[in-house]
Amino acid sequence: MSHSDPSPVIDLIQAFRRSQTMFTAVSLGIFDLLESGAKSAETLASVTHTDLRAVRRLLDGCTGLGLLEKRDGVYANAAVADEYLRRVSANTLAGYILYSKEALYPMWGHLDDAMREGAPRWNQTFAVEGGIFSGFFRTPQAKHEFLLGMHGFGQISSPAVVRVFNLGRFQRLVDLGGATGHLAIAACERYGSMHGVVFDLAEAVAEAHPHIVASNAADRLEAIEGDFFADALPPADLYALGRIIHDWDEEKIGVLLGKIHAALPPGGGILLAETLLDDDHCGPVASLMQSLNMLVCTEGRERSVEEYRELLEHFGFERVEGRRTGAPLDAVLAFRKE
Repeated sequence: MSHSDPSPVIDLIQAFRRSQTMFTAVSLGIFDLLESGAKSAETLASVTHTDLRAVRRLLDGCTGLGLLEKRDGVYANAAVADEYLRRVSANTLAGYILYSKEALYPMWGHLDDAMREGAPRWNQTFAVEGGIFSGFFRTPQAKHEFLLGMHGFGQISSPAVVRVFNLGRFQRLVDLGGATGHLAIAACERYGSMHGVVFDLAEAVAEAHPHIVASNAADRLEAIEGDFFADALPPADLYALGRIIHDWDEEKIGVLLGKIHAALPPGGGILLAETLLDDDHCGPVASLMQSLNMLVCTEGRERSVEEYRELLEHFGFERVEGRRTGAPLDAVLAFRKE
């Protein structure tokens, strides 16, 4: 009797072990400590105040995962770890990794309860009311690390998002909830006549300023404090929403899209940066997992291009087009009816 290959099931059984190995190494600062050069397990155990035998297993695990290199008994960062796992790297994902370790992983432990209730797990996991932002942003350090994590994903995705459509017709882009400004920066660096505005809460705007100053398009970029639900939107002929629509329920999305439609001139545009589901909702896997993630930690969900088309057309937009970028986030562009 022949049997199906059990590898997919075994891989999923073990998948969280790989994640937690990386999460723990980042949390201990292993990759930061190796920035200055290779070190022994004894040195790393001493600096991190960990058990030598335990940390050696962790280091060997990271080596097996391709995050570290081991030569003559000492450990060094692999190139991928040097770029994405050190906190001080320009492209670091360490903030999002720590958020995944400290917030998402515990909440995903209650996925079965999310199935029964259809609601996020903040209160159940952390005994705090409210959603993702009121829950996780309860300390300045948590806010800082989360925003840096979003910046890391933005560094990977935003250049592809602004490239996949020709946005050269637009003069002024306002990125609503733009955080560290990665999308506005990418757009202004690509389109030489475009002016960009990062519009976000005060704590996010503070994080945006150093990235704006470092851009070669700094003279065409600015950051404005505001709440896109409560405040008037800065004028623009293109509004961008990066990983915003997927956070909220239909009512709040309607309020926001209505405000954008009212603020745009005829023919103005709206650019969404989100991960896109296939029309049959059977892929891509990363998008499907992100939609479950939205169930666990927000009011929202991921959508297909057709679902975005229906949503945007309902609020007075037309010529809705979605494109895959090859990056973690895809893009949807639509126009206010002229």
